[in-house]
Amino acid sequence: MTHVVTENCINCKHTDCVEVCPVDCFHEGPNFLVIDPVECIDCTLCVDECPVGAIYAEDDVPAGQEPFIAINAELAPTWPVIDKRIPAMPDAAKWDGVPDKLALLIRQAVVPEPENT
Repeated sequence: MTHVVTENCINCKHTDCVEVCPVDCFHEGPNFLVIDPVECIDCTLCVDECPVGAIYAEDDVPAGQEPFIAINAELAPTWPVIDKRIPAMPDAAKWDGVPDKLALLIRQAVVPEPENT
């Protein structure tokens, strides 16, 4: 079984969950995080770390959030791995709990900034 990031992460993108993941299965999009179902080891550490309650075990995804199982699986291979905590989106608190955010999901991959060497 895997864990799934659901709708409440859209426009919030807290990364507390990323810090505790032992296998780096989180991937970052412009306004959302996803979990790679192939890499997830079902350790459950991320669930309690999510400050907006957006992560569920696949079998426990709330009614109406089932499309996010496929969304996580679809986007994880196309988005870069995130393995370090970054600041949440600027208006994250405003978006916490707002329903029907799926239309706001930006699917284009994040292009990483080149590192200064």
